[in-house]
Amino acid sequence: MYDMKNLARLFAVKRAAPAAMLAFDAFSDAAFADGALPPKVKELVAVAVALTTQCPYCIEIHAREARALGASDAELAETALLAAAIRAGGAITHAAHLFAAKDAAAQAAK
Repeated sequence: MYDMKNLARLFAVKRAAPAAMLAFDAFSDAAFADGALPPKVKELVAVAVALTTQCPYCIEIHAREARALGASDAELAETALLAAAIRAGGAITHAAHLFAAKDAAAQAAK
């Protein structure tokens, strides 16, 4: 994984753009607050998104938070497999575009 110490450099972003970073922090806090989805579920969703976007910082942070909230190995494994299925599903469904030109040509030939 990436060196987590690099995240300390985010303070430079906060100094350079304090209003935007405060807004981001408030948004993130609101998104992760207990609500219709409990915090553990939100962290598992965050793990799935992090795996899909392949952000090593987010993977480490949200996996740690999910575990702190009681996520088991089985829950994390299923979360990872869901992320993999969604990522693979995107490739499969986009495969439909591979045949668009052929279908258009066949339609035009009629």
